[in-house]
Amino acid sequence: MTQNDTVTRILNAAETLFAEKGFSETTLRSITEQANVNLAAVNYHFGSKKALIQAVFARFLNPFCVLLDSNLDAFEAQTTKQTTDLHGVLGVLERTLLASLTGDTSQERLSIFLRLLGLAYTQSQGHMRRFLKSNYDVTYKRIVSVIQESNPDVSENDLFWRIHFAVGSMIFTFSSIESLRAIANNDLHTDNTVPDIVKMLIPFIEGGINRRLVAP
Repeated sequence: MTQNDTVTRILNAAETLFAEKGFSETTLRSITEQANVNLAAVNYHFGSKKALIQAVFARFLNPFCVLLDSNLDAFEAQTTKQTTDLHGVLGVLERTLLASLTGDTSQERLSIFLRLLGLAYTQSQGHMRRFLKSNYDVTYKRIVSVIQESNPDVSENDLFWRIHFAVGSMIFTFSSIESLRAIANNDLHTDNTVPDIVKMLIPFIEGGINRRLVAP
């Protein structure tokens, strides 16, 4: 087994078990058993459980953010609109999401990743917040700045919650997407493809972020 094979087996086992059982409940021993490697291999390649958790996130986020930044650069270069064009920027996010869903296992891996992202919010994983901020804050802030500029009259607190409502809707939708598709198929006799769902979700997020509140 090559080193690359070993790393891939460990990451595959880790992301599956973390998504199924949570970060705290998953032991390194259970990961090594599923990956069919010894504990020394995990320590050699990752050094610690925290580093392994971060590597699981990086495997998805690194290529996704590279593609998103590239798509945002292309959008900004060709558009004549203001930088407050949230509709256009969310369109870039939609296209990047759809591009990341190509391939036989991509949809399943996106679902697993978003379950993990939800766990990172709900379980005590302070190191993950620091890791995400130090590695992906520039890309995140490109989106957030457009949200802020397109909603100049909305308070910082309201924007914080709107952004996290949007993140929450994405996490719930994609982490449960096969169950939701099955429910819609059973109840509505409608077979929604994943691209169909993405194309419905992005306008929903835009509407929530840009909603003009009516004074009571």
